Amino acid sequence: MPLMPVRNALEALTLRPTEFLRSAWPWRSLVYLSGGAFLGFATLLAVIALILVGAVLSIVVIGLAAYVATILCGVVVARMERRRVRLVDLEELPDPHRPVPRPGMRAWLATRLREQATWRELGYATLSASLLCWMDTLVVGGVFYEVLTTFGAPFYMNDEPMTSRLALAAVGVPLTLVLAWPVTAWAGARAAMARAILAPRAHDADEKLIEVTRSRARLVDAFEVERRRIERDLHDGAQQRMVAMNIQLGMARLELPPDSPAMSYLVEAQKLAKQALTEIRELIRGVHPKVLTDRGLAAAAGEVASTVPLPVDLNVSLPDRLPPALEITAYFVIAEALANVTKHSGATRASVFGRVDQGRLIVEVRDDGRGGADPAAGSGLLGLVDRVSVVDGTVAIASPPGGPTALRVEIPVPAGAWRTTVSSSGRPR
Repeated sequence: MPLMPVRNALEALTLRPTEFLRSAWPWRSLVYLSGGAFLGFATLLAVIALILVGAVLSIVVIGLAAYVATILCGVVVARMERRRVRLVDLEELPDPHRPVPRPGMRAWLATRLREQATWRELGYATLSASLLCWMDTLVVGGVFYEVLTTFGAPFYMNDEPMTSRLALAAVGVPLTLVLAWPVTAWAGARAAMARAILAPRAHDADEKLIEVTRSRARLVDAFEVERRRIERDLHDGAQQRMVAMNIQLGMARLELPPDSPAMSYLVEAQKLAKQALTEIRELIRGVHPKVLTDRGLAAAAGEVASTVPLPVDLNVSLPDRLPPALEITAYFVIAEALANVTKHSGATRASVFGRVDQGRLIVEVRDDGRGGADPAAGSGLLGLVDRVSVVDGTVAIASPPGGPTALRVEIPVPAGAWRTTVSSSGRPR
């Protein structure tokens, strides 16, 4: 099932053949590969020229400058690649370089030569000039050769009958259409390779940015502690008082005769007390569910599923208790996803799966609704993405128009972070 909306060339390959061929992805891929061939050969010529200049003028300072320029050519190539990659990947590829602390060429050179990103970019430029541009040329050249050979047959095969020439030209139509898939696949793979090499690393970021990320995580932890305190105060304070008040009102009703004028007021007061108690319990569940703290994610997911007004198949299987931050994140993923299913999807059935695979907690929520879920339209999905990102998790949603919708969240589980758990399970509703 393709991810919707399609954001890169590799995702476009999962579209239906008619949708794929009508889309712009094959053309964008062809333009991207053509530009890659041109950029690679231009880089190769520039590097050769700089090395020759450096060798000839090595006895003077300008020769050393040519060698430095050879090293820094990767910065230029990477900058152009970040712009080009938008042809086949709509997600922006950020610049990993730090701001130069002071103006001037000397400060710029000193900063760039100390950065690991500069050397990765030099490696990418070397790879592009020595290998990738030749492969791009082979793919693009093969496409143009096939088109010219088949569609041009009526013009250059003068010794053959016209029927044979037209037949060869006709064969070129399906053959050209079939070539759209390998062209797009190579373009998507090449862009993914560029992203893997040129994407920022943790050590590329400015120290202030790293501290902002850490402070955000600390704030989330502090908020979670406060949420637990509020839940405890509501559970042990306001909720218990409302229960006691409801009991007292019931006892007062037993003491009064049925025809007493005050009986109607007591009945209404007890009804309001029950409504307030229900609202407090819902509020406690929204702030921080006690069952999550006591029994873990599986039991808490079962409680959420039991409140949804449609059948929910629940299969949450975990070997032990997760760290608190991961449990609460996964819980609110399930709660928010099921709330969206109830409010927006028009589904008749939903399912929740939770498991740990290769050191990652995987949570999936599916429904058979109308689909078309879009995080940009609100519906709580953006907040869910922000919450998951704090614990270094990822969110993927597949929701084509007409449905079904599938939400998948993956969160890394640190080694040795499991806790001893009380046996609990969530039963399918």
